[in-house]
Amino acid sequence: MLENKKDWKAWLYLAIPLFLLVVFTFYPLIKTILISFFSGYNPISDEFGNYFDLAAYAALAKDPYFKDAIKNTLIIVFVSVPVSTALAILIAVGLNTIKPLQKFFQTIFFLPYVTNTLAIGMVFSVMFSHPLTQGVVAEGLINTLFNLSVDWVGVTATYNNWMMVVLIYTVWSGLAFKILVFIGGLQNISKQYYDAAKIDSASPKRVFTKITLPLLSPIVSYIIITSLIGAFKSYEAVLAVVSNSNRLDPERWTAVAYVYDKINQYGFDNQGISYYSRGAAGAVVLFLIILVFTFINLYVSKRRVHY
Repeated sequence: MLENKKDWKAWLYLAIPLFLLVVFTFYPLIKTILISFFSGYNPISDEFGNYFDLAAYAALAKDPYFKDAIKNTLIIVFVSVPVSTALAILIAVGLNTIKPLQKFFQTIFFLPYVTNTLAIGMVFSVMFSHPLTQGVVAEGLINTLFNLSVDWVGVTATYNNWMMVVLIYTVWSGLAFKILVFIGGLQNISKQYYDAAKIDSASPKRVFTKITLPLLSPIVSYIIITSLIGAFKSYEAVLAVVSNSNRLDPERWTAVAYVYDKINQYGFDNQGISYYSRGAAGAVVLFLIILVFTFINLYVSKRRVHY
């Protein structure tokens, strides 16, 4: 009887979170999947149309803008996530080692996490700016410091230039949270392991690879999974850093930018497919990609993570 009362109370406590999950997570997800199957969906009247088909997915497979958006997204994911994670571990180990001004440096490294993403992106855009007409506007900070005259993020910027700026920004902005989490993990590692390593005269490299990394592996796995998901959903950073006149050029789209562009249009394309259906199909494809990489990460974690 007592256990039944506890179950009832537990379900009561879970009622509101479950309701919010159903309304704001599961319902939109199911609705998006359904919309992607109906190429004639009308977002104004919320009518699905008469055709239950995969025309929106077939159109995505032939759309060069979507392919480029996926390529841009994958580059951001597979460059920024490993680089930022490795740097965060090294910085966290360094901060955990030093004692003077430790809290001060931790605060400095944490500042990007509590600063508006678009605001920081606009600062990066100004730093890497380059005037189209020489002498009218001053060069950006980077060009001035290194005595260059390169268009990094403007309308004439090459793919490699603007992508490099986006990657620098993505790595830098992602460091703050990772460093904070890794510092917390390092401070929870028992000192007895390091004391034993000192007795054995183990080198710092061996201590790092045989003690620190294995004991941090659960946190590393968590950081990689969350970072992968966040990087696949990149949009605000790219919009703030390399957009022109508050708009992203199609060749600079990420997968999320492609979806936003389509759902902001009303009507049908020249193939008779609703723009909203194309956007929904793009969102479902992105969801499946994230799901696949998450499961791969979880599978690898079972073999590599030490609890």
